[in-house]
Amino acid sequence: MKKIYSSFEEAVDQIKDHSTIMVGGFGLVGIPENLIMALVEKNVKHLTVISNNCGVDDWGLGLLLKNKQIDKMIGSYVGENKEFERQVLEGELEVELTPQGTLAERIRAGGAGIPAFYTPAGVGTPIAEGKEVRMFQGKEYMLVTGLTADFTLVRAAKGDRFGNLVYNKTARNFNPEMATAGEVTIAEVEELVETGDLDAEHIHTPGIYVQGLIQGQQEKRIERLTLRQEA
Repeated sequence: MKKIYSSFEEAVDQIKDHSTIMVGGFGLVGIPENLIMALVEKNVKHLTVISNNCGVDDWGLGLLLKNKQIDKMIGSYVGENKEFERQVLEGELEVELTPQGTLAERIRAGGAGIPAFYTPAGVGTPIAEGKEVRMFQGKEYMLVTGLTADFTLVRAAKGDRFGNLVYNKTARNFNPEMATAGEVTIAEVEELVETGDLDAEHIHTPGIYVQGLIQGQQEKRIERLTLRQEA
């Protein structure tokens, strides 16, 4: 049985200043929004955050950014966040931009215990500066390191008391890979079910990777709403 937290504040209590955290999600889809808000309330500082992007100005990781709680961001996309852009341009935030596929593979590699691997993505660009480049089968590849974190915060549609998780469609995104790469993984689940209620063939993250769970309802904001015009 995994730890079932009674509040989001309790779930993030062990996260301290200068921690490295991975946060699942793509834009505002699949983000552990209640855990993020609990970190804002806790006001933990000097975080290194690994996530695809940094939310928007007033939601998701953008709340941590606005509150000056992030020192370094490792991701693939600046997105719709004006505060992110401002902090980067003014030298307030250190950013390590990584091609999206490479970011996903760095996380997967970290979770699998692979310290580094070669990729062609980014060769010949500023991303390759200072990195080892080797030739394989007539093509240049650069060496990149795997990524791990002190804590990983993921969001799942369902979880059982053994920590097994199931994600909903595209809300799956980076969550399964990140769950494997955190020393401590905390899952925010919309529905907590009894052990055995999940079909073993449909489990996306085995409970061995999860240390704690908390159930909570989500607001699920839409980052950019597009409506079809009537003819």
